[in-house]
Amino acid sequence: MALGARGVPLPAFRGAEVARVLLLGGGIGAALALRSALAGPAVAASVPAGALFALALGGLAAAAGVRLPRLRLCDAATGVAGAALLVLPWLLARHGVTLPMARFSADLAWWTPAVVAVAVSEEAVLRGALFTALERCGGPLAALAATTMVFALVHVPLYGVGALPLDAAVGLLLGGLRLLTGGWVAPAAAHALADVAGGWL
Repeated sequence: MALGARGVPLPAFRGAEVARVLLLGGGIGAALALRSALAGPAVAASVPAGALFALALGGLAAAAGVRLPRLRLCDAATGVAGAALLVLPWLLARHGVTLPMARFSADLAWWTPAVVAVAVSEEAVLRGALFTALERCGGPLAALAATTMVFALVHVPLYGVGALPLDAAVGLLLGGLRLLTGGWVAPAAAHALADVAGGWL
């Protein structure tokens, strides 16, 4: 029997969601460790490591019951608007902040599908499976805060600790899209479009 504060038994449903959160967190950490080990110092620029990371997260999301929902026009439009909000400040500030994304020398035609796969799989896990489980445990604001923090930490191996505030802001916006639309399609679209734009622009 799961125990909450002061030894009070947790409801069975909530206890299952707490276990789901812990398993998802462990799975995300394992996938990130695998990506870092395979890529070495060049985590952000390694296409094979990124593809394997996307595959691992996609499998984790599928195991957690996440399915590809029907694409709604309003979700797609919200995702495009979210991407614009993400890309515009980056374009304005990129001369002051150097991210590895701006230094890619690999063929963008080969790199783009991997970036899209990573972005979509991250959102399927974070704003799909993990957000849903956290929302059931502690409500939408707790889910928003926790997934924002996880998103920022996941990107430390790519961009360093110095980019944590920026990554947290991005995660907060993506989480806001999840709250706004009720699903993970809009944040996935925004994330993928923003990452691709960051490489091509």
